[in-house]
Amino acid sequence: MNLSGEWLIYRDLAIALAAGLLIGLERGWAMRGERRGSRVAGIRTFGLIAGMGGLVALIAQSLNMVLAAILLAAMVTMLSVSYARTIHLPDGRSITNYVVALSTLCLGLLAGSGHPAVAMAGAAIVAALLSTRDRLHGFLRKLGSTDIKAAIRFAIIVLAVLPFLPDQAYGPYDALNPQQLWLVVVLVTGLSFAGYVANRIFGAAHGTIVTAVIGGAYSSTAVTASLAQSLRSEAANRRTLSAGIALASSVMYVRVLLLTFVLANFAFVTLALILLPAVVAAAISGLLMLRKRGATKADAQVETRNPIRLLPAFFFAATVAVMSMAAHWAEAKYGSSGIAYLVLIMGSFDVDAAIITLGTLTGGTISVHVAGFVLAMTVLANMIFKTGVVIVTAGWKSGRSASLSLVASSLILALAGLVSFVVLDIRF
Repeated sequence: MNLSGEWLIYRDLAIALAAGLLIGLERGWAMRGERRGSRVAGIRTFGLIAGMGGLVALIAQSLNMVLAAILLAAMVTMLSVSYARTIHLPDGRSITNYVVALSTLCLGLLAGSGHPAVAMAGAAIVAALLSTRDRLHGFLRKLGSTDIKAAIRFAIIVLAVLPFLPDQAYGPYDALNPQQLWLVVVLVTGLSFAGYVANRIFGAAHGTIVTAVIGGAYSSTAVTASLAQSLRSEAANRRTLSAGIALASSVMYVRVLLLTFVLANFAFVTLALILLPAVVAAAISGLLMLRKRGATKADAQVETRNPIRLLPAFFFAATVAVMSMAAHWAEAKYGSSGIAYLVLIMGSFDVDAAIITLGTLTGGTISVHVAGFVLAMTVLANMIFKTGVVIVTAGWKSGRSASLSLVASSLILALAGLVSFVVLDIRF
């Protein structure tokens, strides 16, 4: 509906008042149990604060800027004095209400200045944030130092590094784009951080299996090592722990496919054809062990450490940068076969780095079938390594079920790779 002239003024003032009433509704409900006269501001006062902000903005635009400034200063002074008189008392108001009052005044100013949609959206966000007080406080009480460090470090990676990196090519073969390199670090660590958060929220409450499945999204190797340590000492939970190891590996396969689809999608189809049989095998073996155990929970806890560490993040970026330059050098000197061997060797140590390296190459640099096959073999190397971790850590007797599950998945992966190698006539 198009409005003009005087009707626009009415609309903006009405929305300013509505924004204040929305915030006042939440404040009034939150303080409904307090004795009469103890509240500095309620639903009516917050509505009037925002409405006053709208009027001040209108006066500044239409009448006199000095008068508007005087009125605004008077309003802020009045709020400050009101809260200052109660904040020192044992049952005095927290600083939150004072900040909310000033925010409401600002939203009223926004609405009166011709930005009613922004003002109403801001009021909704403020009210929603205030309504989650108990849940937020409960959430904070559950956090440990590791959780805080993880959140802060991820914020540094995303907000303090990424925006300041140049978005242009540097170095030999123009293989280095700092912003793009760090963006993939953000993607990989972000996936790890999301898995870590989900693990903290759901894992502790639902036992080993949920923890293992979620943990597999950010480090199936770490989950395997942790569960393998428990296998040796917890005979009653061995089937559940073994199922967790198998299911964590199946999630790892999915994670690799997801990263490949996002970063190196030209290799996705071939990689999916090779990995999917192994995904199914790992999932089935895990579910069968879980069914034989007759439970979906266990008291055993999977130790998961902070997945966001700054030094490894910088080292990972440096590794990807070196691999990117090496891949371009290998292409120039040896063609696509040089890239394939390089990615296969380096990917055996870090699958994510191999995926990212392929993603930095231009289309047609390497055959799609070769790229998918090479990535599948790097995953196979990771599976063999995890099998060794289980056998060495848990011992053959305790870790037999988990080891056999990993071996079966690895053999199916190797067989699928061999079939693809022959059928697709893959040549390095």
